[in-house]
Amino acid sequence: MSIPPELAGAIPLIDRFQVEGFLKAMQKQIHSAGKRGFFSKKSVGPQTREKFTLEDMLCFQKDSIPTSLLKISNDLVSRSIKLFHVILKYMGIDSPAIISLEERIEFVEKLYKHTLKRSELRDELFAQISKQTRNNPDRGWSIRAWELMYLCASSMPPSKDIGAYLSEYIHFVAHGATTDADVRVLALNTLNALKRSVKAGPRITIPAWEEIEALLTSRKLTTIVFFLDETFEEITYDMATTVADAVEELAGIIKLSVYSSFSLFECRKVVNGSKSSEIGNEEYIGLDDNKYIGDLLSEFKSAKDRNKGEILHCKLVFKKRLFRESDEAVTDPMFVQLSYVQLQHDYILGNYPVGRDDASQLSALQILVEIGFIDNPESCVEWISLLERFLPRQVAITRAKRDWELDIISRFQLMEHLSKDDARQQFLRILRTLPYGNSVFFSVRKIDDPIGLLPGKIILGINKRGVHFFRPVPKEYLHSAELRDIMQFGSSNTAVFFKMRVAGVLHIFQFETKQGEEICVALQTHINDVMLRRYSKARSGNSVTSQNDVNQAYKPPNIEMFEKRVQELTKTAEDSQKKADQHLDFLLQCCFS
Repeated sequence: MSIPPELAGAIPLIDRFQVEGFLKAMQKQIHSAGKRGFFSKKSVGPQTREKFTLEDMLCFQKDSIPTSLLKISNDLVSRSIKLFHVILKYMGIDSPAIISLEERIEFVEKLYKHTLKRSELRDELFAQISKQTRNNPDRGWSIRAWELMYLCASSMPPSKDIGAYLSEYIHFVAHGATTDADVRVLALNTLNALKRSVKAGPRITIPAWEEIEALLTSRKLTTIVFFLDETFEEITYDMATTVADAVEELAGIIKLSVYSSFSLFECRKVVNGSKSSEIGNEEYIGLDDNKYIGDLLSEFKSAKDRNKGEILHCKLVFKKRLFRESDEAVTDPMFVQLSYVQLQHDYILGNYPVGRDDASQLSALQILVEIGFIDNPESCVEWISLLERFLPRQVAITRAKRDWELDIISRFQLMEHLSKDDARQQFLRILRTLPYGNSVFFSVRKIDDPIGLLPGKIILGINKRGVHFFRPVPKEYLHSAELRDIMQFGSSNTAVFFKMRVAGVLHIFQFETKQGEEICVALQTHINDVMLRRYSKARSGNSVTSQNDVNQAYKPPNIEMFEKRVQELTKTAEDSQKKADQHLDFLLQCCFS
């Protein structure tokens, strides 16, 4: 028997459906209830066919189901039957015809509660809802079924194979010539939601009441995202909004045209009144692009309970994931401003140890960016506060306050012809030239230090030159490992390791951190940039070398070797990401063998 076109995507999954088992259970239920049939008028009952088919099973029905549609674990069958009861109630079949918004939200919450953490039940749920959308004789019931499909697809995708079938089915309905206009809108919304959620995966937490309500009423919720200078912007979100969506929206709001190196971070700060020894310390945790904003806000609410004894503030912060050499060519004003704010933030925290001369120059430049040039800076009401604000505390204590003031004033007065933009660029240039300039920083704890070089708590700086080690208190630069000296690195959920050359000898260093993947990605990105740059130079050198003097000219390394190496490194980075997503214990990435 031929399969109708809308079910063509289910053919490869025929073994996942228990067609015969469902028929037997359904016949038994019908017989015990004294009914004659259970199919809608548009479908043909099994009594007129030689065999009960998948097409029959995936038709709308008003009665409850006696077993699951899919072959699932026996202990989940009773739950699958209960899911169908909830679906019937949501549609208004097994409940009053008029259902309040509050009741609909409760039904959705119940479905999420029972299926969010169980992939088998998620697949069963989508099979059941799709069944209720097919050959549905009542327009109101059909719209409710599609609405429910949209709500579930927004944050709780089915498995890959069921998702492929659903996508084909929904696409067929959405573009059908006879499809009801309201159903078409819901089907298109569901199709888009399914594409996004399949990529992002299921939510970690059940969507909050207000999130479900917002999606049902076609409105957006709002939350605040901060920048490192404590300014902020308001963004919108719903139960399906991910970090990637939020970054794109925020970039549009602030008119940031180049934002691929920016992302959202979770900022955790222990504040006064806490019993913790980490008072005032800020920790920035990079967020995966596929993380749901709703999950993050839910975690923030429960953060206080998870950190007993601490008064913990959590917020979303927008900043760069890492600084790349290509950043220097970007002229987007907002890009430059945000880069300046981030480097300034790190500098004031003391992450860039500098000498007195550089410290005075950097302070004068920051003051100029803040207030512009004035002839008599000491007359400025904010002068003293600006001096204190733009001079790292650890540097400030190295000499008398008045000495700093006189030095900074003298330098400031020489900047008469500099604009604020010029001062900003000079500030960036000075920090960029430091060995650890343009780094991103991570707080870690030492696990294994084979040569006794490092203290217990360490700050790692990662930039295009390599890995840099700092003592946090007092802030002190300790050591650097260039990229060429890092032979291997990898991470788990709780640690990161480096196999690197120190004084010509290979050693393995291990550190405790939850940001291991982020550290590895930053390192791999810089390594890829180096390899691409070498490859480009080699190709350029090869193109300008004359055939006549090829024996006398410098011969660049084999281009094919570079191209192959770049491809290998890129593949390594992609494999690393996949392994991290699958929660494997370690990501091993090799470079510079």
